[in-house]
Amino acid sequence: MAQPTPLVAGNWKMNGLRQSESELQALEGLLGAGSDAVCNVLICPPFPILSRFADVAGDALMIGAQDCHTQVSGAHTGDVSAEMIADAGATHVIVGHSERRADHAETSSLVAEKAGAAHRAGLTAIVCVGETETERDAGDTLEVVLKQLTGSLPETTTADNCIIAYEPVWAIGTGRTPTNNDIGEVHAAIRNALETQFGDNGTRFAILYGGSVKPANAKELMTIDNVNGALVGGASLKASDFNGIIDAYRP
Repeated sequence: MAQPTPLVAGNWKMNGLRQSESELQALEGLLGAGSDAVCNVLICPPFPILSRFADVAGDALMIGAQDCHTQVSGAHTGDVSAEMIADAGATHVIVGHSERRADHAETSSLVAEKAGAAHRAGLTAIVCVGETETERDAGDTLEVVLKQLTGSLPETTTADNCIIAYEPVWAIGTGRTPTNNDIGEVHAAIRNALETQFGDNGTRFAILYGGSVKPANAKELMTIDNVNGALVGGASLKASDFNGIIDAYRP
């Protein structure tokens, strides 16, 4: 079976204004028309600048959103549908990020609905899973992650419309990362679960690692078995930093 194409995705979270377009343009300049990076590159800005970023992004960049509602339309004040995201020019949407699960009490079943909505709109869903520090210290990492995984994938899931992102909650934005062996163990367990559910197609899913990924550790992290790219937070806000992570996929 074909191996997944690596993806380096930047989640800007609640950061960025219209003037931040300059960082997008700077990143495009660093990637260049003849970029030798063997990976796809995605930026997920906040909703207010999503459409603008999609309009100005060149061929070297894809644009995604950070969340979506389950419904196509309706009386849902402040929410944004997957169809609106696709109409704005985006190709991807993050669902189930730990900050959504924690701050908005999102369950895996709701995440599955959102991923299904993304598929309905023709978007690729990036489904996030990850354990808290308490769960890790209790030895429950694999149980928690695999339960989130199986509960967050709708029936419409395929290797072509879904990407998995493993982000240990305690490592996001803290500067801490698990050991390479710890990351490898979780990614291998996710891969095995995908192969169990999807057969040979389970090998085609990209599994991203997220959690304090930065230029200094990206190359080492991206060489771990079953790590097919990165979901990057703060280090994606500056073109030079993000390009340093993309360097992990350059000769």
